[in-house]
Amino acid sequence: MPTERITFEGHSGHPLAARLDMPQGDHLATALFAHCFTCSKDIPAARRIAGRLAAMGIAVLRFDFTGLGHSGGEFENTSFSSNVDDLVKAADYLAARGMAPELIIGHSLGGAAVLKAAGQIDSIKAVVTIGAPFDPEHVTHNFKSAISEICTEGMADVCLGGRPFKIAREFIEDISKAELKPAIANLKRALLVLHAPLDTVVSIDNAAEIFQAAKHPKSFVTLDEADHLISKASDAEYAAGVIAAWVTRYLDLTPPAPPIGAPEGVVRVREADPDGYLQDITSGPLHHALADEPLAYGGTNRGMSPYGFVSSGLGACTSMTIRMYARRKKWPLEYVWVDVTHDKVHAQDAEAGKAVQKIDSFRREIHLGGDLDDDQRKRLLEIADKCPVHKTLEHSSQILTVLAE
Repeated sequence: MPTERITFEGHSGHPLAARLDMPQGDHLATALFAHCFTCSKDIPAARRIAGRLAAMGIAVLRFDFTGLGHSGGEFENTSFSSNVDDLVKAADYLAARGMAPELIIGHSLGGAAVLKAAGQIDSIKAVVTIGAPFDPEHVTHNFKSAISEICTEGMADVCLGGRPFKIAREFIEDISKAELKPAIANLKRALLVLHAPLDTVVSIDNAAEIFQAAKHPKSFVTLDEADHLISKASDAEYAAGVIAAWVTRYLDLTPPAPPIGAPEGVVRVREADPDGYLQDITSGPLHHALADEPLAYGGTNRGMSPYGFVSSGLGACTSMTIRMYARRKKWPLEYVWVDVTHDKVHAQDAEAGKAVQKIDSFRREIHLGGDLDDDQRKRLLEIADKCPVHKTLEHSSQILTVLAE
């Protein structure tokens, strides 16, 4: 996906560093992503979710809050309220570019911030929280031992995630006053709550409180054994897939009509894991699949192999063609399924002296159910060879078709 590095002015006037992940095809909508407490826009979960949405045609702006990552300003001068203000400024920046965000996603404390900010951004239609606290003050447990010093001295050094930060008294005072329940109750946007039952940083009770405070439409999906940072690639992929599927109910992701001569539009294949072979496959905004290689070939086996997709195309087209013919003839075909296997076989070259080469061989076994007579079954077997994908493949492949007993 094309990624644009940009900066925009934050709440305090400091430049905020951001990445705008753009779709490679039609731009259908825009999302805004808020990262977790003391994290950055570049954490793996944010990259994965942004990539999945971009593949659907949704541009995603993810940025570093003031004083974090590559953004300007000092972290000790920020607060929960300033994070909310930064989100509003990010939305203003997008709106000025003609890309007003319709979806806002927040992770951990960023999730609490998007619940607060959504009501201040008129263009937002859908809100997603990931591992978010119901009470923003929950974040103070990360530096509990330093609270007394912060309140007495006005500031203290703390270690968060192995990195040093300065926390000011104003931060604690601000976050102690933050109350999300009224904002959630008056959200007036679709809400998706994602949370892991085993989250040891923000307990799942927070998800229950957020969900109970919200009005419909609202959804809750468990992230099972994921950790708080959604650090495993498979968990990030799952979260991304859930968000991608859910948001289609609330955003208009209808692409423009495809050009004449390409009625099915474009199937886009994008690398999802540069260290392996996992591929994201999208056909328009509504259809998504994963391709991969088996473990034995260095893959992670999280999707069908490329030849698996070729075989599935042949099987699906065969089944559809048979059903179409039987329906037109009004024959009593109750069901049809097609088993396809693929192999490489040696071609028999009639010309002497030429090297023996291998060609692709597909074997179809067709199962037909219903009160069909022998002539009807024979005719449906013949019709299988009229399948358009069959015709495409048979020019350079061998397809053997048999009728199951």
